[in-house]
Amino acid sequence: MELNILFPVLNEHLRLERGIRTTVEYVRAHLNVPCHLTILDNGSDDDTPRIGRKLAREYPEVTYERIEERGVGVAFRHGVELNNADIVGYMDIDLSTDISTLSEMLRIFRDNPQIQYVNASRFADRSDTRGRKWYRRITSKGLLILLKAVFGMRATDAICGFTFVRREIAERLVNECGDDKGWFYMIEFLLRAERDGIDILDLPVNWTEDYNTTVHIWKTIRNYLRNIIRLKRTFILEEKKNAQKN
Repeated sequence: MELNILFPVLNEHLRLERGIRTTVEYVRAHLNVPCHLTILDNGSDDDTPRIGRKLAREYPEVTYERIEERGVGVAFRHGVELNNADIVGYMDIDLSTDISTLSEMLRIFRDNPQIQYVNASRFADRSDTRGRKWYRRITSKGLLILLKAVFGMRATDAICGFTFVRREIAERLVNECGDDKGWFYMIEFLLRAERDGIDILDLPVNWTEDYNTTVHIWKTIRNYLRNIIRLKRTFILEEKKNAQKN
């Protein structure tokens, strides 16, 4: 079994080096499988490219990929297209999700061949979330309520920043998903996995807020609302087409 950890980054010169070094040290010490770290730099205009290239030269397991178009969705799709590992997924470079979750995730895939998708959740019963700002907690909970109401989503978290999938499932979902460039792409990825009946494990995690996040709250909320409406219409049209075929 091989693992490929994707790190979508945009102007992350303050966190990139620490995040990659910490991850390399952990996988070398604790993961007994071949492991690749892919830095997906999608349009940074700070010192991120220089740092990424330096890390790739220093560590044989690290690859730096430059993508001129911005957006997590763009970066993730590109990472899946390049991937050759058995398990592929992404982590936030701030390592808000406790890095030891990597070991638990690999154990799950190894011991449970029926599990095809591991989705980390800050809101699972056994999760421990620390330092979460009240307004970010409200927006995250609000998003979950909307997704459950509109799509019947079963997962307890939509976008924790730690998602790993078996390669064939990742490739299939990328082919099914639309072309959203931002964070909502990962939500559609999860919703389509649920619609397809893919066996998803909702994984409790220890998660710590990063106060230097580059996410813009209100812009993100507006984007989510627009995309929820768009995706609901897309699903309705797809259902109508499938009904006509049958």
